[in-house]
Amino acid sequence: MARVSSRTLRHYDHTGLLRPVATGHGGVRLYGRPELQRLQHILLLRELGLGLPDIGSVLDGDTDEVAALRRHHERLLSESMRLRRLAATVARTIEERQGGEEMAAEELFEGFADDPYAAEARERWGDTAAESQRRVAGWDADRQRAVMAEGTAVNGRIAELMRSGAAVDDAAVQAAVAEHHAWIRHFWEPDRQAYIGLGELYVDDPRFSASIDRDAPGLAVYLRDAMRVYAEGELD
Repeated sequence: MARVSSRTLRHYDHTGLLRPVATGHGGVRLYGRPELQRLQHILLLRELGLGLPDIGSVLDGDTDEVAALRRHHERLLSESMRLRRLAATVARTIEERQGGEEMAAEELFEGFADDPYAAEARERWGDTAAESQRRVAGWDADRQRAVMAEGTAVNGRIAELMRSGAAVDDAAVQAAVAEHHAWIRHFWEPDRQAYIGLGELYVDDPRFSASIDRDAPGLAVYLRDAMRVYAEGELD
C-alpha cells in the first residue's frame, strides 16, 4: 500500500526507525495501525528531505519537528548558494569557449562539491557536520583561501614550538592552541569534550595524522596533548 520495498522495511527495523508489532510465520513482519501511521509520517518527512537520523529523532520526541525542518531549510539554502556559484562557473565557461576572457585556474572549480569526506562526516557527526558544511558552502574563494592559510599558519607555529622542545603546557604553546581553537570555530563551536575528541581524532584517524605530520613528524600527537591541556583549562 505504501509502495515501500521489503528491503527498506528491513532497514527501518534494523535501525529502530520502524519496528513491526510482531513477526508472523516465516519471519513475515506484521504492522498495526500505529505502525502504519508512523510509516506515513516517515514517508512525509522523507519527502520533505529530512535524513533518517533526523526523522528518528523527530518521531521519538527527541527533536522538535519544526526545528528539524528549519535546519534542513538552512541546508537547502546553503546548497542553493553553492549551485548559484556553480551556475556562474558554467556561464563563465561558456563565455570562454565562445572566445571570451580566459578564466583563472581557481575559477574553473568554483561551486564544485569537492569535499570527499562530506557524507562520512554527516553520518558520524550529524548536525555538527551539517552546520560546518553549511558555513563552508557560503564562503567565496577568497574566504576559503584566507581560512585555510590561517590554519596552515597556526599549525606551522605549533610545529615550530614542538621542534624547539616546548612542553605542551608551556604558555607559548597554549597561546598557539588558543589560536587553533579560534580557527576551528570558523567551522563549528567545540566545547571541552568535543575539542578533546577532535584531538583524539587527529591521532586515531590516519588521514588526519598523515596530513598534520607533514608539518613535522609527531605533530598530531603533540597537538592532541596540547589541545587536551587547553580544553581542560579553558573550555566548559
